[in-house]
Amino acid sequence: MAQNKIRSTRITVKNTEATEVAGENRLRQILRRMISSGVSSLALILVIVFTMPMTVLSYSALFEYSTMISLLLFLLILLIRYFGLLGMAYLWLNNYTFSKRPDFQPFVSVIVPVYNEGILLKDAIMSLLELEYSNYEIIIVNDGSSDNTYDVAKTLVGFQQGLYGKVKVSLISKPNGGKARALNAGISYSKSEIVLCMDGDSQLSPETIRNAARHFIDPRIGAVAGNVKVLNRKRFYADLQALEYIEGLNMARAAQSFLKLVNIIPGPIGLFRKKAIEEVGYYSSDTFAEDADLTLKILSKGWKVYYEPTAIAWTEAPVKLQQLLKQRYRWTRGILQAIRKHKNLLYNPTINFGDTFILWTMFYEALIWPTMNIVANFFFIVVSIFYGYTSLIFFWWVFLALLDTVTALYCVAVEDEELRLVPYSLVYRMFFVFAIDICKMMSTIEEFLGLDMNWGKLERIGTGK
Repeated sequence: MAQNKIRSTRITVKNTEATEVAGENRLRQILRRMISSGVSSLALILVIVFTMPMTVLSYSALFEYSTMISLLLFLLILLIRYFGLLGMAYLWLNNYTFSKRPDFQPFVSVIVPVYNEGILLKDAIMSLLELEYSNYEIIIVNDGSSDNTYDVAKTLVGFQQGLYGKVKVSLISKPNGGKARALNAGISYSKSEIVLCMDGDSQLSPETIRNAARHFIDPRIGAVAGNVKVLNRKRFYADLQALEYIEGLNMARAAQSFLKLVNIIPGPIGLFRKKAIEEVGYYSSDTFAEDADLTLKILSKGWKVYYEPTAIAWTEAPVKLQQLLKQRYRWTRGILQAIRKHKNLLYNPTINFGDTFILWTMFYEALIWPTMNIVANFFFIVVSIFYGYTSLIFFWWVFLALLDTVTALYCVAVEDEELRLVPYSLVYRMFFVFAIDICKMMSTIEEFLGLDMNWGKLERIGTGK
């Protein structure tokens, strides 16, 4: 490929991260919570005291009856959650399929933050040169790598040949400061209206920018979330994650996109209006989920966030259970940190109702639902052993497996994915989701206890697509 010399320039990137404003008086918060919980507890005690003498059931029968009611309530909540997401995802898909495709091609800066990604960096940049778009540049940000990342990146600097002409590839090398600061450096250096933020290990589909950038013709759109897919498949845990990304993540983003309120723009692929990023103070590095934090900040300023399913980023997924749980541990703690950072929106929907709605759904998915799932599973298993309801538990599992299978078939069909992923739905909920929920609950406990944690990094193997 042809290369032209590009002169080196030393730049200084200002620390523009937003700082959290101090909350209201801590003592007043504690007193308010104590009073509200005390009143609620007193009300429940009075209900029990006045209704218990009216029952004619024995304690054993009452326990069995309560168990059956609890099982039905759990299934009802599960069905509402599933079909609510499916319904909104279908409405979004219908609108997406039949809506007009505007021709809008703004200049886009692709920001590639890298830290010890020497194995995969060249493949990632080569995939970017195959993008079906003519109006873009690539900015590599080396975040103080200790391997050969800088040497690999240096060989890529210059005007490289793309599909529609020369593409400028620039390199920023800075001391290690984390992904958030690396992205901020690239965004600050960029002169474009739209920036695409990705991971150094990701490979983008050719139509990514063309199909995602067109949404910015709507001045209300502040960001567009892409579609993350697993690259290193045909391994048990990787295939389960491939199904999870399709069924558990992308379906939720499609449902949220119906309201244009996507709650998390994934790290491997997200496009932003630079004006929106500057307005909210860039990425912050005070959480372990800088993507979720930035998305919430953008939503809180009234911007809309959309989902583009054809803007695909292929990324490596953990292939060992320990690696997977470590990743989800970090994700959960990061999301909880982001929720805590924006907790004022949880209590006051008048600030931004859409953001409050999104925060409560994140709170439910990160904290309430995993706890409900774990407690319900253990509770019903114990009850089935002691009260002889093993057949009922079996039919319960069959019902959930059938629900997951139908959902997997729908999601695989919508995304034109591999049909071989569908059988994984038989173990998806009872094994995979259960293990992830246990990890979420443990990480939630550690987050509330304030225990320290490290960022961690997945070891890359450089699997080609």
